[in-house]
Amino acid sequence: MSGHSKWSTIKRKKAVTDAKRGAVFTRLAREITIAAREGGGSPETNFTLRLAIDKAKGENMPSDNIDRAIKRGTGEDKDGATLEQVTYEGFGPNGVAVIVEAVTDNRNRTVSELRHAFSRNGGTLGETGSVNWQFDRVAFFAFAAQGKSEEELFELVVEAGADDIWYEDGQVEVTGPVDAFKRIGDALRQAGIGIDDAGLRMQAKQELELSASESLQVLRFIENLEELDDVQATASNLKISDEALAQL
Repeated sequence: MSGHSKWSTIKRKKAVTDAKRGAVFTRLAREITIAAREGGGSPETNFTLRLAIDKAKGENMPSDNIDRAIKRGTGEDKDGATLEQVTYEGFGPNGVAVIVEAVTDNRNRTVSELRHAFSRNGGTLGETGSVNWQFDRVAFFAFAAQGKSEEELFELVVEAGADDIWYEDGQVEVTGPVDAFKRIGDALRQAGIGIDDAGLRMQAKQELELSASESLQVLRFIENLEELDDVQATASNLKISDEALAQL
């Protein structure tokens, strides 16, 4: 299992115990709104929306909040602020390439906060295209094995179009082409597997290996980015060693 996958698992576990419940609800609501805007307000036909709703329910988000977020996305709720998805690129500490995906109702505020976070940690917010070429966009799923062997899961997801699978201590992560996102998700659901996390994310084509102390500096910087209200997801080309994870 790659260090990146272990870091993803740690982040998910931390999110479960995140005391900032309001911030969690805000991110989830924005995710639902964007999904509804792009694919319609029915979770039966909009797989991305269905996953976003499942995540929200898993965090005990009230049904009224979910409904409002859907209506905001479909345009039924005219009172909500207009949200847009924006992607930012730059270099973090020690030259690590970083991509930040944000959902915002105020681009000026978002870029100001990001520029401050980058500069405060010895990084630089770059121009569009400055690091994007170092990444591929992939479909991503994370879930517990739920009693199924690595071989069973490998056969299941590869048949649905997946490229790769990580399996360790009963935790599984799967990646594949963007156009296989719905097929993989449907296959997992039909097999009775509950999905903990899923979506489209940026994955580095080649990872940068640093010392444990340098890696920790980068990981703390990424944590700082992800604490910003408008930030939905981040990606970097850092290769995270077991030593760095142990120190973290």
